[in-house]
Amino acid sequence: MKEQYQCHSCGAKYNVSEQIWKCQCGGVLDLLKEKIEFDDLKVNKNTPSMWRYIEAMPFGRDSGSWSAITMGEGNTPLIMLDSEEPNTFVKVDYMMPTLSFKDRGAAVLIAKAKELGVKHVIADSSGNAGTSIAAYAKRADIACDIFLRKGTSPKKIAQVRAHGANVREIEGTREDVAEAAQKAVNEEKKFYASHVYHPFFYEGTKTYAYEIWEQMNGAPDTLMIPVGNGTLLLGAYYGFQELLENKCIEKMPKLVAIQAENCAPLAKAFVSNQQSAEPIENSGTLAEGIAIAKPARSAQILEAIRATNGQIITTNEEEILKACTALAGKGFYVEPTTAANYAGYLKYEHSSDEKIVIPLCGAGIKSN
Repeated sequence: MKEQYQCHSCGAKYNVSEQIWKCQCGGVLDLLKEKIEFDDLKVNKNTPSMWRYIEAMPFGRDSGSWSAITMGEGNTPLIMLDSEEPNTFVKVDYMMPTLSFKDRGAAVLIAKAKELGVKHVIADSSGNAGTSIAAYAKRADIACDIFLRKGTSPKKIAQVRAHGANVREIEGTREDVAEAAQKAVNEEKKFYASHVYHPFFYEGTKTYAYEIWEQMNGAPDTLMIPVGNGTLLLGAYYGFQELLENKCIEKMPKLVAIQAENCAPLAKAFVSNQQSAEPIENSGTLAEGIAIAKPARSAQILEAIRATNGQIITTNEEEILKACTALAGKGFYVEPTTAANYAGYLKYEHSSDEKIVIPLCGAGIKSN
């Protein structure tokens, strides 16, 4: 499968290489690839991980890069949330090697980096993506620097360091961390293993959609997804688009994005009918995984939500705390970011027969 990058803003095309991660105009890059042809007969049912969908992923049949680093990521359970609401399901994506859904994208991105001959990667993160990149880079024998904000959960910092990555703690906002990482990438000529900018990351998160399709024998009516940079929402959107194009499903699920009230630039843009989100000031939220004041792919996120007749719901800090307790009472110990998503679900008006899937993105043991 031959791929190229294409700028989402100006349409410029680039060959896939180690140094390219955004357009010269400053725009984000999408992945141009051959049309995927897929059906249930192409699912490798003997592979109990997300790599059962290798036929829909950006690797040749003879590629061994992914098989050398996989830790069995994906293929997570889809469970009825509550017997009183039999059409609402949670997908337990914290049942991953590094305890978050980010392993989907990290496994693909680092496997592709290995194919390109990359020796050293740099990434910035609020915690979970950095942990995933660090773990898979270690398995691929690739040196790794992770940029994190000072004040990030000590447990997340410890987890990144445990995988042998060099942690660079940056004073300031999440956006300051990203800028510092990008400056280092340009100055040090390293590979930018960004879960936001790098289009190959979304080739991993799209397997979330493929798994739901296989587990439900179709698509749900609605996906509730916590959104900061949009890595899961966009991955799910791309995955279900591919399934729709291949007539594996009959309709796209509605995408309902959840943001923390104290950091909700996408919600503000959605209500104002803007095409992209203006940067805002983060007032501080427990849901650090979605505390993104300047989402780089805001235009694509808003496009995806509008294209599926979706919506954006915001939740406050008290609602997030209550949702954490409520989910724990059902047996699911999650991070505040996931709890924010559940808090949004509790505010979402829906019919009793609407089939809804909620991701449980990160394990509670990671948070402070």
